Amino acid sequence: MSNPRNGDTKPPCLPRNGLVKIPTQPNGLGSASITKGTPAVKNRLCQPSSVPAILSPALAHRSDLPIPSLASPLSLAALAGVSSPPGASLVGLNTSEGSEQPSPERLPGSPLERQLAVDEKILNRLFWYFSACEKCVLAQVCKAWRRVLYQPKFWVGLTPVLHTKELYNILPGGEKEFVSLQGFAVRGFDGFCLVGVSDLDICEFIDNYPLSKKGVKSMSLKRSTITDAGLEVMLEQMQGVVRLELSGCNDFTEAGLWSSLNARITALSVSDCINVADDAIAAISQLLPNLTELNLQAYHVTDTALAYFTAKQGYTTHTLRLNSCWEITNHGVVNMVHSLPNLSVLSLSGCSKVTDDGVELVAENLRKLRSLDLSWCPRITDMALEYIACDLHKLEELVLDRCVRITDTGLSYLSTMSSLRSLYLRWCCQVQDFGLKHLLSMGSLRLLSLAGCPLLTTTGLSGLVQLQELEELELTNCPGATPELFKYFSQHLPCCMVIE
Repeated sequence: MSNPRNGDTKPPCLPRNGLVKIPTQPNGLGSASITKGTPAVKNRLCQPSSVPAILSPALAHRSDLPIPSLASPLSLAALAGVSSPPGASLVGLNTSEGSEQPSPERLPGSPLERQLAVDEKILNRLFWYFSACEKCVLAQVCKAWRRVLYQPKFWVGLTPVLHTKELYNILPGGEKEFVSLQGFAVRGFDGFCLVGVSDLDICEFIDNYPLSKKGVKSMSLKRSTITDAGLEVMLEQMQGVVRLELSGCNDFTEAGLWSSLNARITALSVSDCINVADDAIAAISQLLPNLTELNLQAYHVTDTALAYFTAKQGYTTHTLRLNSCWEITNHGVVNMVHSLPNLSVLSLSGCSKVTDDGVELVAENLRKLRSLDLSWCPRITDMALEYIACDLHKLEELVLDRCVRITDTGLSYLSTMSSLRSLYLRWCCQVQDFGLKHLLSMGSLRLLSLAGCPLLTTTGLSGLVQLQELEELELTNCPGATPELFKYFSQHLPCCMVIE
């Protein structure tokens, strides 16, 4: 989790889209976690945080206070604000609320220091400096800290991830009892990710989470056995849900979508669900007139599906991500650009049949685009980049990972784009030092990824110090990135986070 200081994939340990496990070994599913953030924010989660100087020396140097680093494991017990018994691992679930917490009088230092340690005005400012992972453990220090930390403002935008085995306590007789979710309700969580759940588990969640009927706005189900009946019950009972994600759920059918989807849903994400094909897109287009965002990973969706969208969705839908839709061709792109002319975010990642002609259609018809992802499109060449540079004047993010036909000539076209802030060129195996010289004139660039580009040398990379406004530079698996180069960047790009 991150504090308010504010997808081949992004940095190797961080997925580009979707949820991230805390601590940051992404997709290392095991215990409950909370997720948030852009790739840059997620990268900063890997950095150790410091305790602000506002802590009194007596508290700052207490070795027995549970102030962990971000590498500490986070359990559902910690997330729910439950103290674990001495010596217990934070991997399991402990719902005992009776564990003793230190009182303010038992804190070290003078009476004045103890008073400062529980002063709510100070704590309300102090706790913003900690990551959400640390806040979960700090809430166990004493009741005063817990009372402050359990304010919903400290948890806005964060999504708890709950696995099936963590939803139940095993009683002495072997029976299962659903855990208390009151700690989540107090913090006002309005979104959840449930992993590996069944229809029954979802019903139990609805019955036991106080905010489930109206207060939950976002639901994500991953690798779950939810059926048509469970999906229908969930969307019927949870009237507040407007954002829905179904990932790796292979037991619901297209008929289930027809009977379940509600017009209130504005954002839908469906990935790795084997029963999703053209009829599912037809259901989405007809039942979701207010759809603003659609993320779809489906291997059996064809060009026909992209003609189903209505004029209403053409007005409201601004984000479309078609990831690994292998059957989509340039004909599908034609249908899409005419059905959804107001897109500002488009991903064709892994749509391997799309060619330069398809990109030309996009550039000519979707002039409002601010983000375009063409990663893993092996038929894209420099010609596509010329179309992009000529027509997409508002484009701020361009992803070209694994576009193996991109050369230095294509980068020369991109160098004319004054609005481009993020450029991803991971594993573009033909990019050379000469191509990097074209990028040096792009003063708008804030993020540049050159991970895995084998032809870039240390000399060529060193010239990137001319991009003084650069905030993030990724050089993972880049042969030309030497320890000496990283030291050089630290001296000449002090405000840039360089990912090694």
